[in-house]
Amino acid sequence: MYAAQRASTHAPNGSAVLIYPEGETLVYAMTENGKLSLARVFEGGNGAQLQIELPQLRLSAELQGIDASFPNVLLDETCYELRDTVEGILSSPTDIVGIELPPAPVKLNLLPDSWRRRRLQLTRQAEWRKRLLWIGGAYGAVLLLLFAYLGLLRLQIGQFSRRIAHDAPETEFVRATEAKWKALAPAIDAHYYPVEILLHLFESLPSPDVRITAYNQSARQISVDGEANTTALAYQFFEKVKKNPELRSFQFDMAAPRILSNDHAQFRLEGRAK
Repeated sequence: MYAAQRASTHAPNGSAVLIYPEGETLVYAMTENGKLSLARVFEGGNGAQLQIELPQLRLSAELQGIDASFPNVLLDETCYELRDTVEGILSSPTDIVGIELPPAPVKLNLLPDSWRRRRLQLTRQAEWRKRLLWIGGAYGAVLLLLFAYLGLLRLQIGQFSRRIAHDAPETEFVRATEAKWKALAPAIDAHYYPVEILLHLFESLPSPDVRITAYNQSARQISVDGEANTTALAYQFFEKVKKNPELRSFQFDMAAPRILSNDHAQFRLEGRAK
């Protein structure tokens, strides 16, 4: 590849021969219009060896159909002592040039397309493998956090269960006491006394034209039957009963009054303890 780069740099036109050292070897390159035709590497590169190798190389080039008569012979300045030997062998004037190291950059890529595609494919596979590793690591971290959170929840649930079991006797005592107080409320709460309820019912009568004819009471429910001269008076009585603050322990309902033959309205109030 270096020989091709140096051919395009130092001998872009016509046929030429480039002789330059690379490490412990001497490179002999034939070029045509800046393109490499043939290249050989000689170990050592002294004058005696050139006397043997160069004629054989010219013969090999001619057998391959390569023009072996060169108008331009370019010898690297570091091989100046070989100038006379090269001119004697090639029978051409030899120019001393400075062949740069590293070679001049040129737009040359000798890799086959299949190699480039394979390298690109391998690069993409490596990138995707790296992305998958990152995604797998993130997924594993999320799972680890989820398991840790679930473990914490189980620990907290266990603590709550133990506290509930520890407080169960006291909770059961409070519930039983509450149930007893609710059962005793009609007997010990003044708001449930029949006399008190009747008093507040009579206080809620809108006028003497509304009369209470029957009163019934159980532990948690009361019913009031009455008669009013008009339907409007029956509804007024119902509204005053609902708004009476002393009767707030009950929730009252009343069906539509029944109209009697004398145009009086017969009604019934039902109250349920809240």
